[in-house]
Amino acid sequence: METAIKSAVLPSGVRLPYVEQGGRTGVPVLFLHGTSDSWRSFENVLPELPAWMRAIAVTQRGHGDADRPATGYRTQDFADDVAALMDALGLDKAIVVGHSMGGSIAQRFAIDHPARMLGLVLIGARASWHRHPGVLALGEAVATLSDPVDPDFVREFQLSTLAQPVSPAYLEAVVAESLKLPARVWRAAFTECVFQADHTARLGSVAAPTLLLCGGRDVFAGDEQDTLVAAIPGASQLIYPDAGHALHWEEPQRFAADLAAFVARAGARDRPAA
Repeated sequence: METAIKSAVLPSGVRLPYVEQGGRTGVPVLFLHGTSDSWRSFENVLPELPAWMRAIAVTQRGHGDADRPATGYRTQDFADDVAALMDALGLDKAIVVGHSMGGSIAQRFAIDHPARMLGLVLIGARASWHRHPGVLALGEAVATLSDPVDPDFVREFQLSTLAQPVSPAYLEAVVAESLKLPARVWRAAFTECVFQADHTARLGSVAAPTLLLCGGRDVFAGDEQDTLVAAIPGASQLIYPDAGHALHWEEPQRFAADLAAFVARAGARDRPAA
C-alpha cells in the first residue's frame, strides 16, 4: 500500500511533509530524522508499531520534499518547527524521538518546552558534536560541496552510519532522499545545527522520561552515551551491540518493540484502554 504523505504549513510559511498512522486518540509519538534524511528514515519502523500509538514521522525544513527557506537552520529553528507542527496537529504533548541531528533538535525541544513532553527518545545522539573528529572531518567535506551534490559522497556518508547491511532498495531510497538537499542546506545543517548545538550544560533540566538507544558499533555517538545517561535525570539506556549509528534502519523490529515498551510506560496515562 502506498504511504499517504500529508503536509502542514506552519505560521512561518514553511511546509513540512509528514506521514501518520494509528488512531488520533493514541499516544502521540513524533519522529525527527537526522541530517539529510526525511520521514523515510522511519519507514521500516512504522509498520512494526502497535495500533494504539499515534506515530507521526515528519520531514524537517530543508530536507526531502519540505520547503527550503533561505535561512533558519539552527537547532532552535527546528525545535520551533516541532512546536508549531504539534499545534497544527492539535497535540498538547508528545513523546519526541530524534535520531542523530534529530536527537539534538529533540533535546532542544525538551529543554525549551518541558510542559509539552511525554517522553524523550534519543537514537545515536550527542549533547554536542563539534569536538568529535569524525564529525569534524565530515563537516569539512560538506563545506566543499557544490551543486549537484555528488551521489558517491552521499552514498559513502549513508554507508558510514551502518554496521549491518540494509536492503539495497532501502539504501538507494535514503540516498535519493539525501540527494534532494542542495549544497547550501547541507552546509547550513552542519554549520548552524550540528556544530552549534551544545546542550551539555542544560541536560540536567530535562524532566521527561528519557530513553537512550545506541549501536555498539556507532562511530559517531557511541562514546557519548555514558555522558548523556549521567546528565539526564533518570535516563535509561539500551545498546544494540551489532548496530551502527542508524540502528533503527538495521534492526527496525527490535527498535519498534523497545520504543513501544517505553511509550507504554511513559505515556500510560494517555493510552486508551485495551
